[in-house]
Amino acid sequence: MASIADYYAGKNVLITGATGFMGKVLVEKLLRSCPEVRTLYLLVRPKAGQSMQERVSDMMKCKLFDRVREDNPDFHQKIVPISSELTQPALAISPEDVERLTSCVNIIFHCAATIRFDEPLKHALQLNVIATQQLLSLAQQMHHLQAFIHISTAYANCNRRHIDEIIYPPPVEPKKLIDSLEWMEDSIVRDITPRLIGERPNTYTYTKALAECVVQRESSKLSIGIIRPSIVGASWQEPFPGWIDNFNGPSGVFIAAGKGILRTMRANNDAVADLIPVDVVINLTLAAGWYTAVHRPKAALVYNCTTGGINPFHWGEIGRYLPHHVMSSFKRNPLEQAFRRPNANITSNYLMNQYWVLVSHKFPALIYDLYLRLSGQKPQMMRIFNRLHKAIGLLEYFSSQDWEWNSENMNMLMSHLSPEDRKTFNFDVRQLNWPEYIENYCIGTKKYVLNEDMSDIPAARQHLRKLRNIRYTFNTLLLVFIWRVFIARSQMARNIWYFVVSLCFKFLSYFRASSTLTN
Repeated sequence: MASIADYYAGKNVLITGATGFMGKVLVEKLLRSCPEVRTLYLLVRPKAGQSMQERVSDMMKCKLFDRVREDNPDFHQKIVPISSELTQPALAISPEDVERLTSCVNIIFHCAATIRFDEPLKHALQLNVIATQQLLSLAQQMHHLQAFIHISTAYANCNRRHIDEIIYPPPVEPKKLIDSLEWMEDSIVRDITPRLIGERPNTYTYTKALAECVVQRESSKLSIGIIRPSIVGASWQEPFPGWIDNFNGPSGVFIAAGKGILRTMRANNDAVADLIPVDVVINLTLAAGWYTAVHRPKAALVYNCTTGGINPFHWGEIGRYLPHHVMSSFKRNPLEQAFRRPNANITSNYLMNQYWVLVSHKFPALIYDLYLRLSGQKPQMMRIFNRLHKAIGLLEYFSSQDWEWNSENMNMLMSHLSPEDRKTFNFDVRQLNWPEYIENYCIGTKKYVLNEDMSDIPAARQHLRKLRNIRYTFNTLLLVFIWRVFIARSQMARNIWYFVVSLCFKFLSYFRASSTLTN
């Protein structure tokens, strides 16, 4: 049987969502590990005043492609952007491009989707379900198509606690929902959305479940594979450790903690924090594309791409790693212009979390905004904290619950790989060392998300020392203020104070005596 790289040699590949986080890694991995691939057709839309060619050109200048650029400086010649718009009929692909794609494409990777949790239902339905239907219609016209790989999410069926590698019945008939919402005003749709999504937490997981159903219905006509990644994070190994380009999910949490903005977060310590490195997802995706095309399974195969059942990592462990690995990493490699020194904790107690939100988030934000107002500047910290609380609130559903994912198909696929392919397209998460991964993740947020220069670390450390001195000064003044206002004016308060101090001295005396006797 041909290796994965040999299979992709000479193939024409169509990729949606190629300018997104996972799409970029997929394009890079294909070009680097399958250098004989013929052409990558990328469906791209103009955005923010940039043409599709400009967007693809900017993407290829990214540091992510440095290794590919070294091996093949002309790699861009294999990339062909196709103008497309997921919200338009027939994806707004021109007749000439349709003819070109249908005559040569061998495999499709459908990565495009809206991943916003609070996306309005109509828009999420258009991007995640209707666009998938239209892409499937285009796929059926392709004369040489061998595989259609759809990127879903492990949380598409998060209303269940145990999730097998099967496609569950949809929460509603997709066509009926699409037809019903078509004539409704946006305000009506917004009002009925909570009842429609039911036990699911947001429109993202709801529409991804519908999209799986839409994909499954074409499995009799197409060879289909469905990849279900959990919380996708920074790269583990490829093209280099810690690559990340967005603030989504854990990235935003780590950056907020490193900046000293996030001081507390609520999560269930016993729940699995099912992070999955992006390169693991992409390696599995390419392997699934190879297997689907070569073996042509009769039914759509689903791959739960998760770590919880294989190499679990709990939110409680993040709670330990956050103050230790994450905080120590950001103290060794501090982020520039931090608001406060990094110091954050995860708690499962709601009241404790609310207390620390008030004391460590809102109160400092009010003080800082007051300072900005007095100095003639625009207040901004309360607005930043409100956005942070909203983002963490959207994550709370996933950090406070636990799921079990079956991964038999993932294991089956691994057993079909040659030793060389297992190394080149590694998705064995049993080898993942969590403390090392999180350390690289933190450094990656500094280098690739915030684009901070590692040579500026001494200045950033000096800024942290300045913040530490400010904190010590503030605490000293606060102690003096409390003494002058509350303790010095009350005989009872002074007696209690002296009693506490005397207890401390007695304890220290006992400790010294015990140490002497032990020696």
